[in-house]
Amino acid sequence: MARHVIIGTGQVGSATALLLAAEGERVLLVSRSGSGPDDSRIEKVAANAADRATMLRLSAGADAVYNCANPAYHRWPRDWPPIASSLLQAAKECNAVLVTMNNLYGYGPVDHPMTERDELASTGVKGRVRARMWEEAKAAHDSGLVRATEARASDFFGPGDTANHFGRMIPRVLAGKTVRVLGSPDMPHSWTYVPDVARTLVTLARDERAWGRPWHVPTNPPLSQREVVAALADLTGVPAPEVRGIPNWVVRAAGIASPMMRELREVSYQFERPFVLDSSAASETFGLEPTPMDEALRATLDLKR
Repeated sequence: MARHVIIGTGQVGSATALLLAAEGERVLLVSRSGSGPDDSRIEKVAANAADRATMLRLSAGADAVYNCANPAYHRWPRDWPPIASSLLQAAKECNAVLVTMNNLYGYGPVDHPMTERDELASTGVKGRVRARMWEEAKAAHDSGLVRATEARASDFFGPGDTANHFGRMIPRVLAGKTVRVLGSPDMPHSWTYVPDVARTLVTLARDERAWGRPWHVPTNPPLSQREVVAALADLTGVPAPEVRGIPNWVVRAAGIASPMMRELREVSYQFERPFVLDSSAASETFGLEPTPMDEALRATLDLKR
């Protein structure tokens, strides 16, 4: 029975903890609040992941440390570096595999389906923060100081999803109200299912072929935001509502009062041009495939077949 230390109780951290607990593994879930899934098989503790001494103590005897933390969006430049450094040090000292959950920001705008071979060329603040985290972990891995790997995913969706782009569409669709989206409603966009993220993280921790490089989480072919709305409406048996893009001036104006909206301007290109992830490497190497989109949408909507 292996020991897994997971930092972060958001969608990904919680899903990963539940998956490992169901397999009979020992799981410690770390967050500032000490919260997490209501499951007696999961040990939960309140701690600051940026505190090196605390994380070293909590990670003692761990086979894998999973960085699924999720600092406030507008605080990434301040909060991410000490968390990443603390967990990298804990993994090194405890001889645990470090598995980091990341996104696609580090690539910056590209004109083709993104692969793990693409350069981390982002010039944005948040993109550089996330790219630097991997560059430091990779350097430590290459020096023989730690075993490190990273999963990269596009925008999440899944059961209990209410806070992100995808999740905010659902109540509007069910109510038959106009759905307003960032960028163009018709640009192809990759959406990654949270249970597929959890399966990927656990696979990367266990398989030494994964160590020393990043991997894209298996993800279905892209759907535009308009296509997502149409699929949700079809599955729930309601008429597809109108879909409209939010004008840029509205986003800029909202950013005056909302730190979240202000930060979104940096990554607005993701919804103004095709934003497509190529996850074939993980599928070919580990046999991981994305959950079929219809099945994933039904689970997200809590629909029974």
